[in-house]
Amino acid sequence: MRLILITFGTQGDCRPIVALGLGLREAGHDVLMLGERSAAPLAAGHGLPFAPMAGDIQQTLQPGGALHKLMTEGGNVAEATRAFGKIAEDNTEAWMAQLADAARDADGIVFSGLTAYVALSVGEQLGKPVVGAGMFPISPTREFPSALLPPLRLPGWANRASHGVINFVLWRMFRNATNAARAKLFGVPPRRAMWPEFPSLYAISPHLVPRPRDWHADWLVTGAWTMPPQPDWQPDAPLREFLEAGEPPLYIGFGSMAGFDRRKVADAMLQAVDGRRALFYPGWSGIDVSALPPNFHVIGATPHDWLLPRVAAAIHHGGAGTTHAVAAAGVPSIVLPFAGDQFFWAGRLAALGVAPPHVAGHKIDAARLASMIAFAERAETREQAATLARAMAAERGVDHAVVAIERFCARRGA
Repeated sequence: MRLILITFGTQGDCRPIVALGLGLREAGHDVLMLGERSAAPLAAGHGLPFAPMAGDIQQTLQPGGALHKLMTEGGNVAEATRAFGKIAEDNTEAWMAQLADAARDADGIVFSGLTAYVALSVGEQLGKPVVGAGMFPISPTREFPSALLPPLRLPGWANRASHGVINFVLWRMFRNATNAARAKLFGVPPRRAMWPEFPSLYAISPHLVPRPRDWHADWLVTGAWTMPPQPDWQPDAPLREFLEAGEPPLYIGFGSMAGFDRRKVADAMLQAVDGRRALFYPGWSGIDVSALPPNFHVIGATPHDWLLPRVAAAIHHGGAGTTHAVAAAGVPSIVLPFAGDQFFWAGRLAALGVAPPHVAGHKIDAARLASMIAFAERAETREQAATLARAMAAERGVDHAVVAIERFCARRGA
């Protein structure tokens, strides 16, 4: 089959789609990925055909960008949807035109995140099978509330209603841009309602989020989609020497997060670490690494499957990809979420006993972070983390997703 994969977002959004694309290619399928431009080097490094899409996710996180307020002040659903609506307004027509052109001879479309309504529109107009790919659960269930809400304890009916409300709000924010693009490109009347149920695959460990019992049969939890191991990868000499020079260090990294109060987070980090050995990955944070003391070692992008088993605990933002990587490595997490589903993952890790209760990234201070580090250093926390990693080790998320995509597309006659 010829398949088009489309996503737009940070590295945490793009890396699982690259991993899925590699799995589909390994299974004999022809794959083209449309994605945010920052994912191009990752795709190219693995020989995955890639075309960049309009928009710059890193710019939206910087001061003045659509997502900046979420990073600096935290955000409610209304603020998030306004930000996402601005991204949709700026890019939907270009995305839809690019996907329609790429998918004319394709056998199916797999979409993720902000590209949902674009992919569903194109699939509808071209008569192509369309499969959703989620990094956090959005399909309605009675078992937990929407992942875009703060962790709440609600009765089952309210949990299910929260998904419907959030999904409707998101559709309302994207609807105008989606309908304008549909009219211009396909000459069709406005769509007023969301699409009915469609197949959805969730790149989620069932040990972190068991598949809800009330889900539709076509909504599947496959396990995380991780990049293939790099058995020949070796650290540079400074990193290797740092790791060999003492006890396993803390890992600190906020991935693609940017635009937050760098000084506040850095000050809390320096005081709370309090002389412990630490690895720091700056990512997109913009934190000034020249001011870090000698107990910190600054690293570049390093394979998580190699690095994380060698650390004592990980301080991170709670993105889905990092959450799964730390859990699979068998080390405790300390989560400072900033926006979106990060609070959901922080709650999941805390409920499993492998992380302390979270503190929002924009509210962190040294005393709170020191207390969280102490929780992660407890023997029982480390034991829980090791137990969780052993359970996750048998998961084959990409393999399960590939089989499901083949089945869904064959069902539509691809």
